[in-house]
Amino acid sequence: MSTRCPTCGTIYADDAKFCTKDGGRLLPHGTGSTPAAPDPRSTTPRLGQASVPGKAPINHSNMAGQVLDGRYAIVKKVGEGGMSFVYLAHDVSTNERYAIKILSPALSKDENSMARLRREASLGIRLAHPNVCNIVRLGETEDGLVYVVMPYVEGEILADRNHRLGVMPLAQTVEFIVQMCEGLNVAHELKIVHRDLKPENVMVCKREDGSEFVVVMDFGLAKERKAGGELEKLTATGIILGTPEFMSPEQLRGKPLDARTDIYSLTLMMYEMLTGKLPFEGRTQQEMMIARLRSDPIPLSQRRPGMQFPEAVEKVLAKGMARNSEDRYATTLEFADALKAAVGGGGNGGGMIGRMLGR
Repeated sequence: MSTRCPTCGTIYADDAKFCTKDGGRLLPHGTGSTPAAPDPRSTTPRLGQASVPGKAPINHSNMAGQVLDGRYAIVKKVGEGGMSFVYLAHDVSTNERYAIKILSPALSKDENSMARLRREASLGIRLAHPNVCNIVRLGETEDGLVYVVMPYVEGEILADRNHRLGVMPLAQTVEFIVQMCEGLNVAHELKIVHRDLKPENVMVCKREDGSEFVVVMDFGLAKERKAGGELEKLTATGIILGTPEFMSPEQLRGKPLDARTDIYSLTLMMYEMLTGKLPFEGRTQQEMMIARLRSDPIPLSQRRPGMQFPEAVEKVLAKGMARNSEDRYATTLEFADALKAAVGGGGNGGGMIGRMLGR
């Protein structure tokens, strides 16, 4: 069985123990699909059986059986990262399911991070869109445990989908990217920049009719992503704050960020969905980041020589990941419209795809 880094999502052979990118301990990785969520009606402890918070030291990594603020009964851990643990929980009064993200002590004690999180949580509650997983509430127990309540979203993580399929068809890729653009636009209008867009933060879900849609996760939860302007200060192992593969050049330089930063990351995600690779090469993380700061991206046709992509799509992606943010699309809706037009005008059935995506 292969292994996977819970922080960055990188897949390794079964003999690997630690992630070479961020040093995290690797976890077993199965087929790549998200495990089915347990049924809370059969696995959720009764309120009277749950332990009372505060009676024992908090164990952030094992909160199953706890009841937060007398309301959210935690059923099972469903994910973890470097700064948080995610649990399936249900409201003890309504039995509605939620995802509860328990922040690590290091993050919850960081005054700057918490101030920004509280500010964005107040806005994130207004992020009502089918392609966005919004924040329901930000809570804090008497013990100082900080948690975020979000709707529970079932599906397959996009990173696992990418790993399972290798590459995705152009039509489906464009459909997913357009949906993400529409959800991101709502956030950007609220002055919320995601800052940590990557396949690990996107869930592929199914509607009742079997059709698929994507949901962007972790709004308002991404840490401040600054690698600093001095690349020479990066460690020999390439470890920096966050996951560097999808960071924009301005993030790597520690510059102010806006919606165009998310557009850059979104474009890299689309490129990877179509080719199975990123548009820059390097032997180390440092070389990869330097290439993003100094080099032009590798064209789609060069990454997949056997696949004929419309030239218009190449141009849209090139503009979306321009090194200077001023040269990119100003909004995600502008990016989505350009992408739909490029696919619709690509010939060989492209018009049909364009009509399918034109909403």
